[in-house]
Amino acid sequence: MRYTLPLLALLATGWGSPRLARADDVSAVVGKDAVEFKAGSAVVAKYATGATVAKPYLYPVFAPNGTPLTRGYPVAKAPGDATTDHVHQKSVWFCHGDVIPEGLELKTKSANKGDKGVDFWSEAKDKDGKPRHGTIRVTKVGKPTEHAKNHVSVETTNEWVTPDGVKIMDEIRVIHFMDTKEGRTFGFDITLKATVCPITFGDTKEGSFGIRVNDAFRPSQKDGATVTTADGKTLTPPAKDNLPIWGYPTAWIDYSAKFDGKEAGIAVFDHPTNPPANWHVRAYGLNAANPFGRNHSGFPTQKGKDDYLKIAKGGEMKLKYAVYAHDGDVKSGKVAEAFAAFKK
Repeated sequence: MRYTLPLLALLATGWGSPRLARADDVSAVVGKDAVEFKAGSAVVAKYATGATVAKPYLYPVFAPNGTPLTRGYPVAKAPGDATTDHVHQKSVWFCHGDVIPEGLELKTKSANKGDKGVDFWSEAKDKDGKPRHGTIRVTKVGKPTEHAKNHVSVETTNEWVTPDGVKIMDEIRVIHFMDTKEGRTFGFDITLKATVCPITFGDTKEGSFGIRVNDAFRPSQKDGATVTTADGKTLTPPAKDNLPIWGYPTAWIDYSAKFDGKEAGIAVFDHPTNPPANWHVRAYGLNAANPFGRNHSGFPTQKGKDDYLKIAKGGEMKLKYAVYAHDGDVKSGKVAEAFAAFKK
């Protein structure tokens, strides 16, 4: 396999190595700016929590066979990288593009004219470099909890903050790492708390639990990923935006392809207890579940709808999503079986 020098340095410290231990040997190591998730001695994913990030994200994400599944840009140069678009699409993340703090005056308006609140999706800035976007700050990282030999979790406390530094919402986020022979599940248990004011989630396609796949997996490429939905729809490359599944609901979407002779894939899971998501999914490599978009989003299923999701002051909203990184294609990687285990 051909690696760039930065990745060679990572491999030397255990990053991206092939499976070095049994699936029942997992751990999490909390550092100053990140949480490392390990299978045996190999770091297989890293959750960025530092003060300089616009929102926490999971990067890199490796399949058990060592295949890098998410794009490196702009975090690091990685095998498969070919694009420098959408700087805010960092590997795996959760946020929303228009979060409205009811009753609070926003000094800095979103760069998106249609927004009524704070944009946590993009990382837009003024010409002078002043941010026009919100920030999700990680204020506390708890000690790892071992649930089973193949399951560990870490809880973080987050604040959702306007471009001017005003907190509008609190969040408790628990990241679960579960390892099996076929693949690795990274589950996100999210509790959004309206501790400051009532919260309304605005009507935009720019959300919410998303991944940006390795550029070699882009369905737009001749040798890119085959995209499969939980409903059995299959899209083969090369494909063009918009994908015909864009803006529709499904329980999960998987991208699987061969990279440097190895077959692997990555899926996003939408838990059945969530408000139903429509998918902001693009041939250039974006795959995101969005439960908040309505008529303005352009999602076909939401035409004419304006029933925005809200949290009353003092209330909370719970959401569950997961990323499943697997060897093989959607069948041999047992994506459906992994989703069945996730939704229990």
